[in-house]
Amino acid sequence: MKITNKRAVFFDLDHTLWDFEKNSALAFQVIFEELDIKVSHQEFNKHYSPINAKYWKLYRDGEITQQELRYGRLKDTFLLIDFTADDILLERISQQYIRLLPENNNLFEGAVEVLDYLKPKYSLHIITNGPDEVQERKLKNANIGHYFDTITNSELAGCKKPHAGIFEYALKAANVDRKESIMIGDCIEADVQGAIDCGMEAIFFNEHNLEAPASIMQINHLLEIKNIL
Repeated sequence: MKITNKRAVFFDLDHTLWDFEKNSALAFQVIFEELDIKVSHQEFNKHYSPINAKYWKLYRDGEITQQELRYGRLKDTFLLIDFTADDILLERISQQYIRLLPENNNLFEGAVEVLDYLKPKYSLHIITNGPDEVQERKLKNANIGHYFDTITNSELAGCKKPHAGIFEYALKAANVDRKESIMIGDCIEADVQGAIDCGMEAIFFNEHNLEAPASIMQINHLLEIKNIL
């Protein structure tokens, strides 16, 4: 099904274009070697991913601060694998992680090809809950920043997805009507339902083929966007 009434495409960044899991694992591998942490980074990452997702939901919902997000996800993961990490070590790991994470630039398969396809036809934009400085470095190091006319983050908008305010801020920055816009992201709650509640259409990037309502447009690979837009 081709959608023909759009002028602007909004993307989430992490887990949608930028391969967070792969880049995060690489960052932890370097950190554990540099700090001589005697833990398998593969074992750590297996537990870190779902814990990180839980903490991001708490952060989106306004139940914890960014600082609590950064430390809590590390502390809980180390507790789960029975490794003692004191506050000093957690501080060092957290700082190293924020520094190293954007240095990796793995994108999902098809990301650059689909951006090349979309760029001549639409204005392209980012809406992210991630912190400004980190997201800017990710876009720059992955060499995709030039595709996007605007980058809206929760710090600029003063609220996080799925709050309508961040979508309204992004639409205003892009100077485009919500009916002429579509959002693409990996989180049904934050990206898809958030956009729909704001009056936009949305596409769920369902990389892991999770169960989703039949009413939601979804893709399993980024190149499927070419069949829709």
